[in-house]
Amino acid sequence: MAASKQLLEMQKVIKRIFDIIFSLIAIVALLPLWLVVGVWIAVSSPGGVFFRQRRTGYRGREFDLLKFRSMYVNKNADSEQATKGDPRITRVGQILRKSSLDELPQLLNVLKGDMSIIGPRPHMLAHTEYYSRLIPGYMRRHEMRPGLTGYAQILGYRGATPRLEDMERRVRADIEYVDRFSLWLDLKIFAVTLWKMLTLKL
Repeated sequence: MAASKQLLEMQKVIKRIFDIIFSLIAIVALLPLWLVVGVWIAVSSPGGVFFRQRRTGYRGREFDLLKFRSMYVNKNADSEQATKGDPRITRVGQILRKSSLDELPQLLNVLKGDMSIIGPRPHMLAHTEYYSRLIPGYMRRHEMRPGLTGYAQILGYRGATPRLEDMERRVRADIEYVDRFSLWLDLKIFAVTLWKMLTLKL
C-alpha cells in the first residue's frame, strides 16, 4: 500500500513537471496566435480581450480562471452557463469556443499551478455550491488540479448542462478519473483531445 502511494505521488510530481514545461513551450510558440486573437476580439466588440472568472480548484480553493472573451460584456457571465445559440456570444466568440481557442490563456493558469493540462474542468463558484448539494461525492472532483481538458470531455460530456443528469454524468467521469489517475491515462486523454482538435470542422 505504501509503495503504491509513493508511486502515485511520484506520478503527480512528474505530471506537474510536464505541466510547467508544456505550458511554457506552448505559451511562447503560440504567442503570435495570441496577438492575432487579441486584436480580433478588441476590434469586434467593446470590452477587454481577456475574461476572468472565479472557479473552484484543487482541494476546493478558488482561483481566477483566464479566457479570451467570447461574449458581449454582461452581468450574468459569472453565474449563467453559455448555451447553444446564446445571444451573449459574439460572432468571433462562436469561432473561439468551437475551436477551444478561448481556453488558450488558461496555459497561464497551468504555469501558475492553479490548473493542470489534464484534469476535471473547473466549475463556476455558483455551480459548485449548487451541484455539491445535489450530486453525492461531487467535491471529490477537486482531489486533482482542474485541467484544460479531461476524461469527461473526451467522453463527450462538455458544454452546457441544462439537466441534472448531464452534470451527474460529467461528475461521475471526473471522479472515475481521480480514482484511475495515471500518467498513461493522462497521455490517452491528451492524445484524444489533440486528435479531436485537429479533425474539428468549424
